[in-house]
Amino acid sequence: MRIAGYLVDIRRQTIAPSEITVEGRTIKSIEPATNIPDQFILPGFIDAHVHIESSMVTPAEFARMAVVHGTVATVSDPHEIGNVLGVKGVEYMIENGRQVPFKFYFGAPSCVPATEFETAGASIDVRDIEYLLKKPEIRYLAEMMNWPGVLNADNGVMAKIAVAKRLKRVVDGHAPGLRGELAQRYASAGITTDHECFTSEEALDKLGCGMKIIVREGSAAKNFDALVDLMHDHAGNMMFCSDDKHPDSLEGGHINLLVARAVQRGIDPFKVLTAACLNPADHYGLDVGRLHVGDDADFIVVDNLRDFKVLKTFIRGLLVAERGKTLIPPTASIVINNFDCDELRPEVFQVKAMSSRMRIILAEDSQLVTTEVIGDVTVRNGLAVADPGSDILKIAVVNRYAGGRPAVAFIRNFGLRAGAIASSVAHDSHNVIVVGTDDESMARAANLIIRARGGVSAVKDRDEKILALPVAGLMSDRDGFEVSRQYQEIDRMAKQMGSTLAAPFMTLSFMALLVIPSLKLSDKGLFNGRSFQFCDLFVHDEQSD
Repeated sequence: MRIAGYLVDIRRQTIAPSEITVEGRTIKSIEPATNIPDQFILPGFIDAHVHIESSMVTPAEFARMAVVHGTVATVSDPHEIGNVLGVKGVEYMIENGRQVPFKFYFGAPSCVPATEFETAGASIDVRDIEYLLKKPEIRYLAEMMNWPGVLNADNGVMAKIAVAKRLKRVVDGHAPGLRGELAQRYASAGITTDHECFTSEEALDKLGCGMKIIVREGSAAKNFDALVDLMHDHAGNMMFCSDDKHPDSLEGGHINLLVARAVQRGIDPFKVLTAACLNPADHYGLDVGRLHVGDDADFIVVDNLRDFKVLKTFIRGLLVAERGKTLIPPTASIVINNFDCDELRPEVFQVKAMSSRMRIILAEDSQLVTTEVIGDVTVRNGLAVADPGSDILKIAVVNRYAGGRPAVAFIRNFGLRAGAIASSVAHDSHNVIVVGTDDESMARAANLIIRARGGVSAVKDRDEKILALPVAGLMSDRDGFEVSRQYQEIDRMAKQMGSTLAAPFMTLSFMALLVIPSLKLSDKGLFNGRSFQFCDLFVHDEQSD
C-alpha cells in the first residue's frame, strides 16, 4: 500500500511532501514525492488516561467509535470494572479488546477498593498487582488515588508501588489539590503523572516536582482551558486525556478536538502533537508507531493542521476508519456482572429531621470537586424533604452488592423540578446512586436499574427511560453508536426535567467519589474528602455559628 501527502515529522519539526509504503503491518519506506494530494499524514492520537467503562460500551465498541477521530491507542485504567469484579474484570477488558484492531494498553488498578469507607464488589491486593503487571497488556500501575496512604507510607500502598518499580512499570498519580511540600513527597514516592490538576498553579507545582501533567477534558471534568497554555513552555511533559467520556461525547470527538482547540488557541502545532501523539508512547513504553521506517503503520490522514478533520485512520497498516465512518465491524460481547440487590420501597429514602440546619453537597458543573454548604432543612411531618424550588434535592447511594437501607443526603445544583435520575455507574465502587425530588420517584428510578442489573435511568410522572448496562453494571453489550443514541435520549429527558448540568449523569456518577473533595456520599454515609472521614448530615446550632 502507498499513500502520499505532507508528512508531519513531529520530532524533527518538519513537514515534507512524501510517499509512505506500507507492507503488512509496518512502514517499509518513506520517500520524497511530488504531485501529492493536499492532505497531511501524522502519527495517530493517544488518549493518555481513560476509563473505557465510562463510555458505557465495551473496549471493542469504544475502538470502533474512537478510530473515527484518529485515536489509535489508549492508556486505559480498568479500575471501574476492577471495583466490581476484581482481576476477573480486568482480564475481561483485555480479552474484549483483543477482538479489534486497536492498541489498548491497560493499567493494574492500584486502589480497589478505592477507600475503606464504601462497599465495593471486589479487591485487588499486592499479589494481584504483581500478577497483572507481568501481563504484556498491562503497562503501568494505574492512578494512585490513595494519596494519604502515599504520604503516610502505608505498607499496602508502598508495597504496590514497590512491585511496579521492580517490574519497571511507571506509576500514575491522582492527587487533586495537592501542592508544595506534600506534592513533592507524593512525587518522590515514584508517582510520575497527574490528571487531576484544576488550576495552572497546581500544575506548575507538580511539573516542578518532576511529574508529567495530563490535560483532561471529559464529559464532566473539563480542565483544558485552565491548563493548556502551559504547553507553550512545558509541552515535553504534558499529554491529553479524556478520563471519563460518555458515549455521545465519544461519538462527537476525542483527542482530535483537543488538538484542534490547542492549535487554534495559538500553541505551536508541533508542541501540541508532541503531547497528543508522542509523549504517551514514550512515557508508558507503548509500541505505537511514530511514523518512522520500521514502525507499525499507525498513522492518520487529516485535511489540515488547524481543524484536524480525520480523513483516514490506519492501525498496523489496516484502514480502520475513513471520512467519519468506522470500518471495524461490530463484535459480540460476553456479559459478566456482580449485582445482588433487592428492589426498594419509597420509605427507605425517608430522613428524620434532627436539626434545622444541614450539610448540603454543592455539585459543580464540569468539575469533579464539590463544595460543602450549610443550609436550612425543609421539614414535613418530622421528615427532612427535598425542596426543588430551592434546588435542594435528595441524593442516595445503596449497596448494589448486598442491598440494605441506602445512605441519604441532600444536594444542590442538579436543578430537577420533578422526578429522579439514577445510575449504577457511581465511581469508584459503582453502587446505585440516585438523585430526585421525592421518595417515590427515587425508588422508581433505582428499581429500574436494579431490575436491569445495571444502567442509567430517569423517571418523571408516568414517563420512564432506562439505558441498560448489563456488563458489570457499567457497559452495554450493544453497538456503541446505538448506545450513544439511547444515551442522548435519556440525557435529553434529564435536562427536560430541569437539570442545567452539561452532563447530569456523568456528574451524578462522581457524587460518590470519596477521593475527590470535598463532600461526597457513599453507601455508608456522608463523607468529607478533605479530612477523609465521615461527617454528620445535620448541623446543630453551635456548629453552624
